[in-house]
Amino acid sequence: MVRWLHPSMLIRTGLDALVAAVFGARADHRLVEAVVRPQPSYFDYSQESPGEDFWLDYVADTGDGWNSTYAVARLLALPSLEVKDPQGQSHALERGRILVFGGDQVYPGASRDMYEERLVQPYEEALSRTPEPSPDLFAIPGNHDWYDGLSAFMRLFCANRWLAGRRTRQSRSYFALKLPQGWWLVGTDVQLDSDIDVPQVEYFRQVAEHMGPEDRIILCNAEPAWVMAATSRRRGYLENNLDYLQEKVFGRRISLFLAGDLHHYRRHEGPEGRQKIIAGGGGAFLHPTHAPAARRLRDGYVHKTSFPDEQTSRKLAWENLLLIRHSPLFGLMTGALYLLLALATYTEIGGYGLTRIDEVLSAVASSVVTRPWSFTLGLATLGGLVGFADKAFGRWRFLAGGLHGLAHVLAAFFVAWGGMYFTASVLGICQEILPGNTILVPGATLCAAGWMHVWAKFFLGAFFTFLGGFLVGPFIMGLYLMVSVNGFKAHSNEAFISLAIADWKNFLRLRIDKDGQLTVFPVGLQHVPRKWKATHAGPYAPAYEPDDPRATPPELIEPPVRVTPRSPRP
Repeated sequence: MVRWLHPSMLIRTGLDALVAAVFGARADHRLVEAVVRPQPSYFDYSQESPGEDFWLDYVADTGDGWNSTYAVARLLALPSLEVKDPQGQSHALERGRILVFGGDQVYPGASRDMYEERLVQPYEEALSRTPEPSPDLFAIPGNHDWYDGLSAFMRLFCANRWLAGRRTRQSRSYFALKLPQGWWLVGTDVQLDSDIDVPQVEYFRQVAEHMGPEDRIILCNAEPAWVMAATSRRRGYLENNLDYLQEKVFGRRISLFLAGDLHHYRRHEGPEGRQKIIAGGGGAFLHPTHAPAARRLRDGYVHKTSFPDEQTSRKLAWENLLLIRHSPLFGLMTGALYLLLALATYTEIGGYGLTRIDEVLSAVASSVVTRPWSFTLGLATLGGLVGFADKAFGRWRFLAGGLHGLAHVLAAFFVAWGGMYFTASVLGICQEILPGNTILVPGATLCAAGWMHVWAKFFLGAFFTFLGGFLVGPFIMGLYLMVSVNGFKAHSNEAFISLAIADWKNFLRLRIDKDGQLTVFPVGLQHVPRKWKATHAGPYAPAYEPDDPRATPPELIEPPVRVTPRSPRP
């Protein structure tokens, strides 16, 4: 799994996000592809397998760790899948005629090498060839696919090439599929600004001209606008444009909304039987299901199911207290911060115990007053962590970030003091230099002058300060994240990005029967295998199968969800 809190990864993703934010909106690849990449108004599957069930698969947020990505790819590759629902009833699910990638196909960011290593290879190992008629593959980009301006995405998914035994068909980053029994599947591209560009809206307007009044739509977006809208005080581009597509372009034909971006399964049901489903469990790290809270959406949809359930999600958040175990090198950053704060206010306090804390505080305060840059560094630490605080805190954001920053500043003070005390008073390294190059250790005998002792004291004190920051800093950060996500529904991304949980994966298998009823089968995998064995089964079957007794078999997250076509409102 991607180690998001590794110092080098933080720097890389920060630069990717910065570059994308600065240049993304000014280099919109969709405007170019609308001109130079012709695409049919829609791809027609409506006449395939007449009188039989039509199957398609949906998976989103793939391309993270091998185990999680391959585990899902393997299930998608099997010609049929036998699973049980929570009530114990068995269901036979056939491999989809179409596979739809719902966004964020690779992490941490898009590039040719990243796609090859984290997406193509595990999917090719799961299935490299298929008998005719081979399935087709469509994909919509998420924000991580956009980090390179969509170049690698277009090369992989819009070049009519084979990928994992499936043929890519699209030539743009958005598409429309005409399915049997009056169903359509529409995939949008909301880019980095959660915006649907004008040529794309015009494309979908032309597609809508081919739809009948009783036709129904499955709308696939890279982001769950409904959850974002429920937890935000203002409506953003994405929600407004979805409203426009639904009300003005598609005429309220949308019966099923699908999205990824949040790496879990969550379903909301509307009063007319419409469904809004988040299924971002294709391989990426797990997101919490209890935060952000969205029990009831603005348009009357109510929460029905989550995977994992909210109680389990809260329990998993407690793992942040062991943040150093999940992200051990994150301690390098807190250790360096604590050391800088200690050096900025350096003063000789190694001979003072807790009973003389007033003298210690006086000495440190005097050092801060005489060294303005130390005061500046302290304020920068507080300001940086206030800026880091999640907007979900609302008006309490400044207080939450300030307390977090103050906790680190105080921890740095006590860690540095403890390191200096241990060096001088416990190890007996000389503490003070007396006139005549004589060094005196409080409570010890005089020793001969020697600057080697001074440097030994300095470096040992610095080492113990760094070590303390390495251990204490991640605990304070983990405590802050755990309290934030469980107590205030804030930092839902940061609190779980640090854990890199490979389990609790999911994908959707959809069936359109001969009567036009759409049924959604949400397949969940609670514990992903960590060990595999070769099958030697050839290119038409997965190359590896689970060899891990702790792994769990795939099961339906909930009983099949039936979406019955309804007449649109006038």
